[in-house]
Amino acid sequence: MNRKTSWVLFAIALAILLSAPAAMAQQQYVYPQKGQSADQQKKDEYDCHSWAVKQTGFDPTAAAQAPAQQPAQQPAGAQPGSGAKGAVRGAAVGAAAGSLGGEAGKGAAVGATAGAVAGRQQSKKQAQQQQASAQQQASTQQSAKQQNYLKARGACLEGKGYSVK
Repeated sequence: MNRKTSWVLFAIALAILLSAPAAMAQQQYVYPQKGQSADQQKKDEYDCHSWAVKQTGFDPTAAAQAPAQQPAQQPAGAQPGSGAKGAVRGAAVGAAAGSLGGEAGKGAAVGATAGAVAGRQQSKKQAQQQQASAQQQASTQQSAKQQNYLKARGACLEGKGYSVK
């Protein structure tokens, strides 16, 4: 292996080693069992990384650099019509309460305002809960993909005569 090839492999291996642990919850330790040189180990680790990516469809180096995907949000976190629905309910309650005092119109207006605010707040809370749930699900899927990648990479390296822990 010439010097230029050695440096290229070193740079690739270094990029993998620096970015992969940040993306993975678990790190693999690789020990040569058949007297492989450091250059050979770097080449084998790169080859196994490439193979594991092809097998699993997951590349920890790309995952470490990719920004987290955010689900699309409604403006101000509210669902369309949530304030209007609350306003209608509030107006009905306010009109009923206002009619007892002889001012159904004022009661309806106050109730509509209070209902609209409450409807928007409830909608925002539901949107936040849905976003948190989506983020948790994405995190769980990412972790499963990482584990599959680690298993595939480990199997490849063991086949090449390394102990992987």
